[in-house]
Amino acid sequence: MAAVPALPVSLSGRFKGSYAYFTIKDRLPQILTKVIDTLHRHKNEFFEEHGEKGVEAEKRAISFLSKLRNELQTDKPVTPLEDELPDAALWNRYLDYQRNLPNGNGEPSWFQSPWLYVECYMYRRIHAALAQNPPIDNFDVFKEGKAQNFFESQEAIIALCTYFQELLKNIKDLDEKQLQEELFKLLQVSLWGNKCDLSFSAGEDSSQKSSPLQSLENMVPYILVNDMEKVWSLLVNAKKNGTERSNVRVDIILDNAGFELVSDLVLADFLLLSKLADEVYFHGKSIPWYVSDTTKHDFNWTIRQLGSANHMWMSRCGVNWEGNLKKGVWVFLDHMFWTLPHDFSNMSEVAPDLYAELQKSNLLLFKGDLNYRKLTGDRKWEYTVPFHQALNKFHPAPLCSLRTLKCDTQVGLKPGQGEQIQASEPEWMVSGKYGVIQFDAGL
Repeated sequence: MAAVPALPVSLSGRFKGSYAYFTIKDRLPQILTKVIDTLHRHKNEFFEEHGEKGVEAEKRAISFLSKLRNELQTDKPVTPLEDELPDAALWNRYLDYQRNLPNGNGEPSWFQSPWLYVECYMYRRIHAALAQNPPIDNFDVFKEGKAQNFFESQEAIIALCTYFQELLKNIKDLDEKQLQEELFKLLQVSLWGNKCDLSFSAGEDSSQKSSPLQSLENMVPYILVNDMEKVWSLLVNAKKNGTERSNVRVDIILDNAGFELVSDLVLADFLLLSKLADEVYFHGKSIPWYVSDTTKHDFNWTIRQLGSANHMWMSRCGVNWEGNLKKGVWVFLDHMFWTLPHDFSNMSEVAPDLYAELQKSNLLLFKGDLNYRKLTGDRKWEYTVPFHQALNKFHPAPLCSLRTLKCDTQVGLKPGQGEQIQASEPEWMVSGKYGVIQFDAGL
């Protein structure tokens, strides 16, 4: 047996001056402050809906979150969850696992533990602050920001829906080369749509203002790994090799609501109408997460908003997409695993049901930075380590990551490629300016 190379260290706030350190020191407290502020602003609404009980619940939630912010800023130990939510035992087991890591730093704490773990833990505690305080337990503290991002991206959404509906008029007449070109365009729109991330901007405006289609040509040099050809080949071969009865299935593991979600929905509809796929499964979050991540409510709300828009092509998209859901060619799933702290190499063990579900797919498209961090374990990899190796045995099906870089982990680059950019742009890994369309064929 060849020796398995040891995994590199996790990104962590213990590396002073690192992006993880500044995220935990500055960005996470800002996000908590915004959440507290959001609850304050909704005090009257809670009173109108629930009377004094609503106001009491709001006060308790705020005090819980203020305490959380203090624990974070003073690098206190991570404490077990005390709620009765279905995933609490899994979180507490994971805390024990962190405590007993052979090369760990003793008691897990905000700045000493892996960044991925403490950041996920913060969002889970935000969820607990509301879930434990009925009658405001169903209030999504991030809902307003997600809706605002959608409305502020109106022009870009109109441009994309218009382009797409015009494309559909003659989609039947496109030859293979033209279909490939259109797929590549929509993959890139979905990639750059991932810039609209509210946790990255600590909840500040990050909407897509201009039509994304005009600038695609200029953006190609910023795609550091571009495996679109491999995605195309896989889909075309799946079609050719399929029998009459076997459906080609694509799964999209979603990231942000707002413009990015619309770009994913356009891509998904194109896959169906171009006959490259027969069904698309979407995977969202079961609780509000990372400020702008898509929940079931956001998914349905977005399609409804489009359907009732007073713009012809927007509403055409919304109505057609409602139809896709009704017909069952689009399916939305949310599994609690997506909001656990584990990286994906643990999925087959922690969530074997989800792993088995993904194994039914012909292609998994993982959107965004958090999914990339969980695919690769959020570690200090050498830039040239193969993507397949960094996936650490996570191979349920062929997969492709569409990710703009917002944290300092990146694999699968050519020798010297990372160093060359680093020399002129020290912030290249965290600016959201670069992206990857990175494919792994699986086993």
